[in-house]
Amino acid sequence: MSQSQHARGGLLERLFGLKAHATDARTEVIAGITTFLTMVYIVFVNPQILSNAGMDTQAVFVTTCLIAGIGSILMGLLANLPIALAPAMGLNAFFAFVVVGGMGYSWQVGMGTIFWGAVGLLILTLFRVRYWLIGNIPLSLRVGITAGIGLLIALLGMHNAGMVVASPATMVTVGKLTSLPCLLGALGFFLICIFSSKGIHSAVLIAIAVTTALGWAFGDVTFQGLVSLPPSITPVFGQLDLMGSLDIGLAGVIFSFMLVNLFDSSGTLIGVTNRAKLADDKGHFPRMKEALMVDSVSSVGGAFMGTSSVTAYIESSSGVAVGGRSGLTAVVVGLLFLLAIFFSPLAAMVPAYAAAGALMYVGVLMCSELTRVEWEDLTEAVPAFMTTVMMPFSFSITEGIAVGFISYCVMKAGTGRWREVNPCVLAVALLFILKFVWVDH
Repeated sequence: MSQSQHARGGLLERLFGLKAHATDARTEVIAGITTFLTMVYIVFVNPQILSNAGMDTQAVFVTTCLIAGIGSILMGLLANLPIALAPAMGLNAFFAFVVVGGMGYSWQVGMGTIFWGAVGLLILTLFRVRYWLIGNIPLSLRVGITAGIGLLIALLGMHNAGMVVASPATMVTVGKLTSLPCLLGALGFFLICIFSSKGIHSAVLIAIAVTTALGWAFGDVTFQGLVSLPPSITPVFGQLDLMGSLDIGLAGVIFSFMLVNLFDSSGTLIGVTNRAKLADDKGHFPRMKEALMVDSVSSVGGAFMGTSSVTAYIESSSGVAVGGRSGLTAVVVGLLFLLAIFFSPLAAMVPAYAAAGALMYVGVLMCSELTRVEWEDLTEAVPAFMTTVMMPFSFSITEGIAVGFISYCVMKAGTGRWREVNPCVLAVALLFILKFVWVDH
């Protein structure tokens, strides 16, 4: 081994403690590549979704790569965990289709709500309130929030593929199932499911590539090249409306972004570190404070740069599965995201129906959480059910969370079990009741 290789090995050992984690540089690099391949779909899907809010697709592609790259590298260097960060699926759809499309706000104001939600999450992290919230919100509500977002995402995926369309008679109805977008959207969904069941880590990326290629073959997609200099991020960078987003009518939206990001990111961090055998029985893991700080700061930075809430990605578990144990895995992921910036023409080719399968698949994964609900206990089952169904039926994550918290208090109090309602749940429920009475009225 040369002197430079010795020096490089010594530096990596000092930064990431590879021997202490029973791993080596080669294993970590392979793990990083594996994680990247399982989550790189976000650089195609996120611009596609945010473009529905009127944001510049090419600029969002670059900011998505940038924040995923920077966030993942920071997680690797500061927290030394094999966990990658990127804009969250679900919250990007909530922003584009509900806050902007449904409520009628500009994307600049909507991005401001994401920013303030991220600032709230950062404050909760700084004052350690985040740990208290995670431990005090009941499992039934956490599961309901996850599953409800999953159903809402799946509905959006079906709509983007033309499988489900609006109907004045029945509210929603089946679209033209023989149309090209519908057929390719369905093909993409089943390819993801089949490949995933076979343990193929890059299932989503493969499905997006296949459906886009078929769209090109049928003349529905235009080939725009492979590599180019990065497009300008000026159309979205720093364009958020901070003052306009402080409207009292958006308080529930800001709270929703903060709350959903809190559970999504915290749950992923605990889940991945547990799989990597880094967490203890209580879910605590090394450098937990640093990890929570990195994901909070990344969300604030992401909103300012012009992309939706940033979170830890459950796909990081694919890298852990092939041996990733240290922050070197996350650093490799981050560097690959930064390299992806030069492939913007590929992102511009991806049609909406190519990303639809990924949205539907995310719905499958998120709804699987419902098995954790104690269905025989109606005081737990009803809040979980109401939270889950209200999100797609009302087309709002905020209303689903609100109804879930309120129904939890009603069910516990109505059955004489009010002592089970902790102050955290009661406070949130009362805040939502005040919102319904004074703000929504």
